[in-house]
Amino acid sequence: MTPIAVTIAGSDSGGGAGIQADLKTFSALGVYGASVITALTAQNTKGVTGIHDVPPDFVAAQIDAVFSDLAVRAVKIGMLSQPAVIEAVGAGLDRWQQTQVVLDPVMVATSGDRLLNPDAIEVLKRVLIPRALVITPNLPEAAELLGAPLARDEDEMRAQAVRLMERGARAVLIKGGHGTGAESVDILLAPGSFTRLAATRIATGNTHGTGCTLSSAIAAGLAKGFDLVAAAREAKAYVSAAIAASQRLQVGRGHGPVHHFHVWW
Repeated sequence: MTPIAVTIAGSDSGGGAGIQADLKTFSALGVYGASVITALTAQNTKGVTGIHDVPPDFVAAQIDAVFSDLAVRAVKIGMLSQPAVIEAVGAGLDRWQQTQVVLDPVMVATSGDRLLNPDAIEVLKRVLIPRALVITPNLPEAAELLGAPLARDEDEMRAQAVRLMERGARAVLIKGGHGTGAESVDILLAPGSFTRLAATRIATGNTHGTGCTLSSAIAAGLAKGFDLVAAAREAKAYVSAAIAASQRLQVGRGHGPVHHFHVWW
């Protein structure tokens, strides 16, 4: 049967992140992608100039349309800016008994623009984090979820992952792309396992959509039947290669996108 994954996220009109990055990633990794759009953004490589939220009842309608027809094996959740939309997504996951869920707690775009309203953070913690198989915050997002300083090294990243699990997360992958050093290290903590995912840090400004791409790549692996650790390893390798190949793209005048189709172009 064809592996199918669904992305529940916002649209990036510039094509580098959000729904667009997720669908490209699914396709690149051999998975059929469907989508539930939670918000429209007026966005390019330089920043976000506007956000138009999709009404919660229409988010629910999209969920019901997709899940009532497609045999979905994994779900990636990205930008959810409003509390009522978060509630609608949580109810939809329950309604369609979805457990293979990758939650990327998108709070701020690469450009620095805020994508999650502050009053929605507590709702995200209560409604979606316990329903996710894994959450994938970057260093600033992990710190904000905990109300803590930014992790400065791998030991602090692991400690924050432990704290997030103590607060209800089933598994945590903290992304180290905002860190420093020769390696870009992600920390995956799950019940009974700890995995260090490392790749050579690549000096490039083309990092738009990296978080979206990693979380959707993990969902693609889950849709293909991989366990969480195997899915995360494949995702890390794919994203690292897409970043390395990003200089081959000439897109925009700000933070350019990664090269999702680097194998074929």
